[in-house]
Formats: sequence, C-alpha cells, structure tokens
Amino acid sequence: MSFATDPADTGPQGALSAWTQGPYLMLDETLIVEQGGLAREVNHPSRLPDPIVTGYEDGCFQPWVTVVRDSHTRRFRMWYNVPASPGNTSESHLAQLESEDGIHWLRPHRVLKTPPIQFGASILDEGPTCPDPGRRFKFGWWKNGGLQVAASPDGISWTALAEGVVLSTNHDITAIDWDPVRGRYMALVSVVPTEGSLKGRRMPHQSVSTDLVHWRQPPWQIVEPDRKAGIEKGGTQFYGMSAAVARGDLLVSMVKVLRDDLNCEPGKTAAELHDAHRPFAGLGYTVLAWSHDGERWKRETEPFLDRNPHPGTWDRAMAWVDDQVVVGDWTYFYYGGYRWGHKAERFTERQIGFAQMPRDRYVGFTAGGTPGRLLTRTAALRSSGMTVNARVHPGIGELRVRLLDETGRPYSGFDWEDCLPIKGDRVDHPVSWKGEARILEGKPLRLEFRLKQATIYSFDFK
Repeated sequence: MSFATDPADTGPQGALSAWTQGPYLMLDETLIVEQGGLAREVNHPSRLPDPIVTGYEDGCFQPWVTVVRDSHTRRFRMWYNVPASPGNTSESHLAQLESEDGIHWLRPHRVLKTPPIQFGASILDEGPTCPDPGRRFKFGWWKNGGLQVAASPDGISWTALAEGVVLSTNHDITAIDWDPVRGRYMALVSVVPTEGSLKGRRMPHQSVSTDLVHWRQPPWQIVEPDRKAGIEKGGTQFYGMSAAVARGDLLVSMVKVLRDDLNCEPGKTAAELHDAHRPFAGLGYTVLAWSHDGERWKRETEPFLDRNPHPGTWDRAMAWVDDQVVVGDWTYFYYGGYRWGHKAERFTERQIGFAQMPRDRYVGFTAGGTPGRLLTRTAALRSSGMTVNARVHPGIGELRVRLLDETGRPYSGFDWEDCLPIKGDRVDHPVSWKGEARILEGKPLRLEFRLKQATIYSFDFK
C-alpha cells in the first residue's frame, strides 16, 4: 500500500496542527503520506486455550461482557449476562466477578439487582472523580424496543436514569461507550433494515449524547459489508460493534462479523445446516474499526481475532471481542466464544475468553531484508521526547528515525546517521539523536522511518 504525498496537515483555519501526546497508530491511514518496501499487516492477539468464564460454572449465556480496572483498588471487575431464570432465553440478569489480574476470577459470581433487561452488559466506570458519585457507573441494555440506561454508585445496585427506552432500535444488540476526545457518550446499536439490499441483516448504527438520556435521532448506519472484499460475500452481517477506546485522537473499536449462511464445521449437509437445533450453522469473527471524528468509521475486513482454527475447541464457531482494556504495556481483549453455531447450546457453550497483545499493536508496517521507509504528514513539534512502538529482529534488524522540515530536508543533527539505532522489542523504544529535539519545538516536522527486519506499530511524544 502506498499513499499520495500530502506534506502538511492543517486545521480548519489553515493553521498547522501539532504533534502532541499520542499515541499515533499505524492503523491510522491519514498519518502516512508515503511508504515503500513495507507490508501493512493486521496484528493478531494471542488467546488463552480455555475460557475464563463458562456457561457451566458461571452461568454465562451471551457474548456480552464489560471489564474495567478500578483506578483505586487496581482490581478488575467484570459484568456479563446470566439467564433471569433457568432456561429463559429472552430475559437476563447482570452477573459480576472480580479479579486481581484480569485473567483469573474469584468465584462464585454475584447476580445483581437491576431494572428488567433482555440483553446487554455494557458498563461505563467514570471513576472516583465523577461529578456525581451516586452515578459513577452507567449501564446500557436493550429492552422493549430500544436502549435503556441506569446508573449506580458502586456497579452493584442500579437505578434507571430514565423511564423506558431512550433510543429506539428494532434489534436487541446495544452498547454504550464514552468518547473522551469529544466529551460525549456513544450508543453503538444494532438495526435491521426492512428494505433494500441489506434487508433482514443486522447492521451497526450509532448515535451520540451528552447525558445518556437525550440522543441524536435517528441513529445512523456506520458499518456495511465490503463488496470488494472476497471474505465478505454471501450473507455477511454484523452482530454488533463495541469496545471503543481512545488512542490519542483516534477511536478504535471492534466489529463482530456474522456469517449465518456458512457452517462452523466443514462437510455438513444442507439438512444439518437448517435443522431445528442448527448445530453447525453460523460462524463469526472480529475485525478492527476506527474513527477520526467519533461518527464515521473505517474498518478492516481481515479478521483481527478469528474463530479458533482447530475443530472441537470451545471457540470454534464464534470469537467476538466485546471489550478491550489497556493494562500497562498490554491490551487485554475479552470475547464471547461459541463452540457450536449461532443458536446452539446457548446455556452451556457460550463462554468468555481472553486474548492479549502488546499495547497499540493493531496494525504494523513490516520490512524484511531490504530496508523500507515510511514518511508521515507534517505537524508542528510540541514536545522534546519521542518513543517508537516496534519489534526489531534481534541481531539483524534495525530501525532509525530522521526529522525533516516541510520541504523534506533533514534538520541538522537529526539525519539517519544522527539517530541511535533502535533494536529489540518494546512498546516504547526511546529515540535519540545527536541534536536536541527541544530546539525543534514549534517548527514544522515530518518523521521518516527506515527499518529492516522490523515492524513499526506506533509512535508517541512525551
């Protein structure tokens, strides 16, 4: 992939934007104006072999989950759905577990008292500095034709924020998120079109609000199948979108792709595909999505977290990321996994899994034995320190950065030979030059990376 040169990045009044604290992800296609000798690659998190929350022991029967880490206690807290009564497929309760490390959870689970809910476990923790401590935690779910919302001081006892539905939708998949860049809430909801080429298929829509009660109406569609992508043929639809986090000024989210027209196991007959229990019908995986403005989204079509490739595994049919949490140098992903197809064994085979990857490594640019280069847009430097998130092959790899003016000429003291070679595997390699970066503060700056046997994922300023 290559990008046309665009030497300057200006704001609405034509003023040059600034390099501020990021991170700046290689996922962001507007960041790069030119590259050569590099391969753009979607990274894939590594998963644990077994579920961390089960249907048998923990009562999980839906793929919805929220995990937060308390800023004071440092404990992890998880909310997920359990059936409101044995065998009840249309009404849920919230259940909660706690953990010291986000992987191993303390049992038994606790079933919480909430307003009546159908499906959904989407929780926001606004932290100990929340202006209204009695409403620190916010909860969004689907019931009776749309999004309903509640608040809690502790994430345990919940009180409705409004009477009934606050955002109408015709399908039961709903999530709420916070956009810290624009200081507002987002509703990521499912709507099934009633006409046109997408009729009958789940499609993610969005709305925004400043108080969780009053929303921009109606929600607008933000995802649809990519007709050019060979992987999204047939009956591609989307089981939801959630897990939005801000990385610098970019929002990164997860889209659950559903193919109910395919079998999760090969070699099954049409009769088996369409029988009453549908044991093999349906498969699902997760792709990346991102937004620059909090309203319009771009996405990948290549799976980010795919279903398990090994027959017989607990997440063979579905692997749908529903939350992500940045923990130090890592990002933790929590996903709903299904052993069988979309509608089979919902009380025992819908479980929650864990995957992780080094922080901000969603997408990288990789060079092999021949050096590759990557050039960024122009912005004014507002910092004197820089780090690079990169994996450099030990012994044979190398990464260097040089700093250019708006015409493409290197600043004195910041050329290739002035940069200390970057080696090893870190999310925050410090970058050092012979020159002092502080002398460039306020000046227009383009960054050029040169790498060999290495992958670059992001960079940041401090």
